[in-house]
Amino acid sequence: MKGGCRARTPHPTLEQGGTTVVDGTDSHGTPSANPWTPPVEAAASGPAPSPYRPAANTPPPSWTPPSQPGLVPLRPMTLGAILGASFRTLRRNPRPLLGLALSTQFLVGIITAAVMGAAFFWMFSRLENVSAENLEEVTAGGIFALLLSNLVPLLLGTALVALLQGIVVLEVARATIGEKLTLRQLWGRARGRLWALIGWTLLLIVAAGVAIAVLGGLIALFVVLLGVVGVAIGVGIGILGAIGLVVLGVWLGTKLSLVPSALMVERLPLRAAVFRSWQLTDRHFWRTFGIQALVAVILSVAAQVVSTPVSFLMPMLSFIVDPNGTNQELGLAVVMGVYALFLALLIVMTSITTVVQSATNGLIYLDLRMRKEGLELDLSRHVEERDAGLSDLQDPFLPRTSPSRS
Repeated sequence: MKGGCRARTPHPTLEQGGTTVVDGTDSHGTPSANPWTPPVEAAASGPAPSPYRPAANTPPPSWTPPSQPGLVPLRPMTLGAILGASFRTLRRNPRPLLGLALSTQFLVGIITAAVMGAAFFWMFSRLENVSAENLEEVTAGGIFALLLSNLVPLLLGTALVALLQGIVVLEVARATIGEKLTLRQLWGRARGRLWALIGWTLLLIVAAGVAIAVLGGLIALFVVLLGVVGVAIGVGIGILGAIGLVVLGVWLGTKLSLVPSALMVERLPLRAAVFRSWQLTDRHFWRTFGIQALVAVILSVAAQVVSTPVSFLMPMLSFIVDPNGTNQELGLAVVMGVYALFLALLIVMTSITTVVQSATNGLIYLDLRMRKEGLELDLSRHVEERDAGLSDLQDPFLPRTSPSRS
């Protein structure tokens, strides 16, 4: 435009029902009911917030650790968690566990000493009065009686150790959900399953004895039939057979190591418990074997550290106390006192070893159920309902369905 004048912007118009509307007023000067408004430009701040996005000031979600109402966190366990909880079990509830273990080992020791002492006394009393012509028969009978006398403490010790293992497994299971039971309560929960556990332990001993007897009979057969050549063959069969039995024993022992846990915690029949252990250790054999072997090595080294100094001191004490041999009564009394101390240490170490190894097997059992079945979800739900004050809660460790063979 000339003269620097800007052109006038025409008013926007809108046709409404045949009437022209200009700047919100029709051609007659009457304000329109629907005046035209210019479009509003989008805000400079950007697009509208999406309902699927968090607000700008909302902090990012944080990781929440799994709950730990008791012995271990309610999640599949690491190696460190299993090792720590195995030793922590004894410290968490020592009265029923260590007390029962010490009582069991002390009772086994007393019965063993009494039976073996009676057998020795009977054998030597017969040898004193036997004639020369019957000496061989009496000696053979006395040796056979000594061998039979070993069976009594062996069977009794096996039964008592099996009872202890069952109690420890139950304590580990209840400690996982924060319960701390007395020996009376643990014994009540174990009632009805102890004989099955004892039978299973004796069955293992019988199976091992039969395997060793078959191998020994096979070696003797070659020796008798082939003479010198049979001796060489028997030695070879004995070496290979012993290696094979060790490998087979380790494999079967690992696969069936969770049978006591299934018997006590899930209260399964013996046959179902055997299959349950086999099923849980499937695809987890080496992990199960490695943890059990590691715990056994740790306990063995600890026992050697404690017992080795005492075993070295025992032969030297008599010379230290009575170097000239003038007071034999004093030397004998010191040696007997040290020997009693050694036996006491042995009983304590055996008790701790039994408790820790049983706790390890119980923790491996729970860990495998968490990995394969999601047991931690059932345990968390049980803890929440219990803390909420609900009553008549079911045992969360019982199987929801019986184990299948699929």
